[in-house]
Amino acid sequence: MLPRQDLPAGADNRDCLARLIDLAEQSIRTWEPAISDFLSPPELAEAQERLGRLTELQLLPWGGYPQAERQRLAIARSEMPLDVDQIAIAAVEIAGNFLFDPASHRDFLGSLLGTGLVREKVGDILVLGDRGAQALVMPELVEFLGLQLTQVRSVPVKVREIPLAELRIPAPRIKQLTTVEASLRLDAIASAGFGLSRSKMVDLISRGEVRVNWKAATQPSTQLKTGDLVAVRGKGRLAIGDVQVTKKERYRLELTRYV
Repeated sequence: MLPRQDLPAGADNRDCLARLIDLAEQSIRTWEPAISDFLSPPELAEAQERLGRLTELQLLPWGGYPQAERQRLAIARSEMPLDVDQIAIAAVEIAGNFLFDPASHRDFLGSLLGTGLVREKVGDILVLGDRGAQALVMPELVEFLGLQLTQVRSVPVKVREIPLAELRIPAPRIKQLTTVEASLRLDAIASAGFGLSRSKMVDLISRGEVRVNWKAATQPSTQLKTGDLVAVRGKGRLAIGDVQVTKKERYRLELTRYV
């Protein structure tokens, strides 16, 4: 049996982790892969960090396309074959004429949840401008959405299943930056990377709106390093690249900002 008491100790997403432990035990018992609902990036990162310690398990995330943010997690015994084809995900097109009433990601998500779905049943949503959107969902919901999702904002819509190959995945918008800082503190580097004042960044950190590697960061003095990912709610993400020490013993950092 898995260490059910130890694995969730101190976790940020205890309820989610408990459900995943149930799935892991199911997979060990049945010798079949167990697949989670869609997980948010913080939930997935914590699950991989904690369940990944267990040598008897293997984990495989998949969200329908390689860059997907929300993903399902397959859990299986380490000796079992496991690939993304075992993780069932459906894609649907939400088609309508949004030329005169544009809809945002929040609008499409709100309409999906307005049918009675819970967030865990919906993956990424790709907004297609005035043509509507595409959404990743649990396969068993395709027919339901075809009947129940008939309007987004004021626009009538039609929902149909499409192959994953027809997803219109937007190219990531990135900005490369170089900054020189006196330290590797979170508040200093994040303020430079996101173009905000240091006092504003400290405020965001104290309000719990900043995560480092998908874990809540509440201390401005948190030290960053190459490979870290800083996410600020509503402002995107910042990847920490190469870090070098200058002759004046300051830090020159290469940053990639995703917006």
